[in-house]
Amino acid sequence: MLNRRLLKNLDFVVIAVTALLILISLIIIGSATHINNPSEDRYWYVQRQGIFAIANIIVIFLMLHMDYKVLSKYANFFYWTNLAMLLAVMFVGTSALGAQRWIQIGPISLQPSEFSKLIMIICLASMLEKRIGQLNSFREILPVFIYVGIPFLLVLKQPDLGTSLVFMAILFGMIFIAGISIRHLMMIFGAGTAILPIFWHFLKDYQKQRLTVFIDPNVDPLGSGYHIIQSKIAIGSGMLFGKGLFSGTQSQLNFLPENHTDFIFAVIGEELGFIGSAIILLLYLVLLYRGVKIAASAKDNFGTLLATGITSMLTFHVLVNVGMTAGIMPVTGIPLPLMSYGVSALTTNLISIGILLNIYMRRQKIMF
Repeated sequence: MLNRRLLKNLDFVVIAVTALLILISLIIIGSATHINNPSEDRYWYVQRQGIFAIANIIVIFLMLHMDYKVLSKYANFFYWTNLAMLLAVMFVGTSALGAQRWIQIGPISLQPSEFSKLIMIICLASMLEKRIGQLNSFREILPVFIYVGIPFLLVLKQPDLGTSLVFMAILFGMIFIAGISIRHLMMIFGAGTAILPIFWHFLKDYQKQRLTVFIDPNVDPLGSGYHIIQSKIAIGSGMLFGKGLFSGTQSQLNFLPENHTDFIFAVIGEELGFIGSAIILLLYLVLLYRGVKIAASAKDNFGTLLATGITSMLTFHVLVNVGMTAGIMPVTGIPLPLMSYGVSALTTNLISIGILLNIYMRRQKIMF
């Protein structure tokens, strides 16, 4: 059993917000998908998401018995396992929607690139812990970029531009906390901006089209621009209070593609309106705020870096996904944390939150 003093140190705000988001997610997934399935399997997606949510909550509880510092000891093993999984996708992975990102294990499709984000946070935290205050030159910074760059390129190869960008958000958030100077950070951003025209030539045609329709969706209203146009219609039609659960026309009548995964926030906007959307965003704001507080209160640098990486990942996901559905960000296929349907994403996000709870619970040295 866990020490009672440790249990009292749990962040119950994080637990409550996470539970609320999962419950809302199950309702919205049910609303978005029930009409497309036969009566006996009407809530198949809800049941599947719920089962994996419960399984991951059990995993989180078991994780609380283990000090998060143990993760640092296995960083090298995690890193090479991560590379092996990403390479396996290239050779034995299955394809969908023009990308080869999944590995089929029986009835379950796993997306290694989702797990790779959390693995990269753990590995990078272990690496940067030894380099805090030592990122004062490009010679010291370069190994960090190479370390992240290898899995970044493997994910980009799938192709999965969205997850690749998450890697960058994690990297910059963590090296900032590790003490990189603002001058070096600005120089890196400047160099990255300068090579964007070159990077453009390495994008797939559909990725270029997504960026083009971001500027003007009407360039291809029945193709690449269709998602954005329908998403904006759905959110706008919800107005202040929404059309009501199970009553959204865009989502219920199949005008809105991927309404239970990448575009689930558009369903929220249509059926719960501005008020419902604002409440969801407020819950995310509380969760991210607690992530920052946990990073600041960690008992060691490894804990601070871990919490920073996780909070950076979640923040980027929320900003890009909500921005994408509202038409102010390009469509990148990034799911909304704890809300979008998906076994791999749900597992990654819940275990990440479990690590945050672990860090906060052990923020003080407790004698057993």
